[in-house]
Amino acid sequence: MTTDQIILFSLFGAVFGMLLWGKFRYDLVAFSALMAGVVLGVVPTKNAFDGFGHPATLIVALVLIVSAGLVRSGAVLLITRTLVDSTRSLGAHITLMGAIGGVLSAFMNNVAALALLMPVDIQTARKAGRQPGLSLMPLSFATILGGMVTLIGTPPNIIIASIRQESLGEPFGMFDFAPVGGIAAIAGLAFVALVGWRLIPARADATLDSEDLSQYIAELTVPEDNKQIGKRLGELQETADKADVAILGLMRDGKRRYGPSRNTMLRAGDAIVLEATPDALDEFRSTLDLALADADREERLKADGDGVEIIEVVVPEDSRLNGRTALSVGLAWRQRTVLLGISRRGRKITSQLRNTEIMAGDILLLLVPRDTGAHVTDWLGVLPLANRGLAVTENTKVWLAIGLFGGAVAAASFGLIYLPVALGLVVIAYVLAKIVPLAELYTHIEWPVVVLLGSMIPLGAALETSGGTELIAGALVNLTQGYAPWIVLTVLMVVTMTLSDVLNNTATTIVAAPVGIQMAQSLDVSPDPFLMAVAVAASSAFLTPIGHKNNTLILGPGGYGFGDYWRMGLPLEIIVIAVSIPAILVFWPL
Repeated sequence: MTTDQIILFSLFGAVFGMLLWGKFRYDLVAFSALMAGVVLGVVPTKNAFDGFGHPATLIVALVLIVSAGLVRSGAVLLITRTLVDSTRSLGAHITLMGAIGGVLSAFMNNVAALALLMPVDIQTARKAGRQPGLSLMPLSFATILGGMVTLIGTPPNIIIASIRQESLGEPFGMFDFAPVGGIAAIAGLAFVALVGWRLIPARADATLDSEDLSQYIAELTVPEDNKQIGKRLGELQETADKADVAILGLMRDGKRRYGPSRNTMLRAGDAIVLEATPDALDEFRSTLDLALADADREERLKADGDGVEIIEVVVPEDSRLNGRTALSVGLAWRQRTVLLGISRRGRKITSQLRNTEIMAGDILLLLVPRDTGAHVTDWLGVLPLANRGLAVTENTKVWLAIGLFGGAVAAASFGLIYLPVALGLVVIAYVLAKIVPLAELYTHIEWPVVVLLGSMIPLGAALETSGGTELIAGALVNLTQGYAPWIVLTVLMVVTMTLSDVLNNTATTIVAAPVGIQMAQSLDVSPDPFLMAVAVAASSAFLTPIGHKNNTLILGPGGYGFGDYWRMGLPLEIIVIAVSIPAILVFWPL
């Protein structure tokens, strides 16, 4: 080995060791290794930051912003609210949620897909009276599997496509991964839905912090030309049950109509009184196209251009709100703030929200102009609760968001426009249409992943330039000397899967993909089957909670132990290998 190779192998060994240790965050580890590589002379100074402008890095960042736009527009809610039903059996629920998760993660980042569906799954488990741990692991695995199907579904596919372009002159297209990734995903989802979930050990019930979220008394008004006008209040009960909202009554002309009012015909301007968590309230409002209690004020806030955000605050004894109403303190005209709901444990609220006397200990749900939350809480003398990322769904823009994204994917798929440019145009359109507020544009990018990618790509390029990947490939070829190419492919998948189970799948891909190309060249066969094998294997991290971020996300909410994952994950990885190798040989012949 040359001096450069020794230094680079030592750096990669140190990176992998530090990632396994877990003492320091992975982006800091990767960036430190990059700086060490520059100082030691194995990474040219002029190429040190090439990874941050690399197409793979840009696509990952843009996909996360687009995913946020699809959430904010209500596109995902449109799917889940019509399909998810807590009365289904566990097996049927897992099958349906797995299918939704698989399809969503094919067209958006699979971490974002899980983040969207996890609260839905937990809420459904709560309604059905079962442990969320019985369905969260299948959902996580389903979103990982679905990401294998398209170029943008998971970072390993994006990296593989970029490495192919650099090595062979042309990247993989949007759906080039679909034949192999689709077969692996379908086989994996079938196993997870029919058998896998039965292998999960029983655990004590565990839920997200959102289990204990405050239930707010809130009002939603019926706007002019709303489709609910003329319906009886009781006809909204099915939608309320799906959203986990309790309908308490109706207010008309500022007066509470006593009794359940189930048979009252709805009119424009009626206020429906509800009890719900913030997310459930937003889902119910979005589904029925209802307006907030102070719709005029909300529209004026949105017209200001900066957008709005939702905050939760607790009222202490010395707050200027204590003993007064939102109307009497001038909450709306002084602070441009709308009172959305009041949480008052064990006490009834019988008047309109803005005319309700607020008491110490109340928790308030407030709609404020963006970035003014700190000023509003200061002025009111209230205490903010931890920020949980609450947002108002812009359900009027759902089809615009879907159309823009679908058009960009179609244009990129047919080669009419370069994918990063297509996604960049979608992001610009989302900002101009206020689907994603400008103030939130960069908050949706997972910067540690960007830094990891930007740091590892130059190191991976240096390893290849120095001949390091050729050494690794030669060792694997020698190990499988005399065996059929499909056995060599299997060994590459097993080694890549093993690395991905204990390391970040991005780092694994950057090392394994060039090794696959070198192995193909040593065998004098096409490199495409080897790249496909690496793509599928790098995404198949099912044995541990640290191999994939989705597995980490469900660890606490599902009440899982570190050793619970392999019970369903090991047979799943074997199935993925068993179906992927024949599929690769058929669709990407040697």
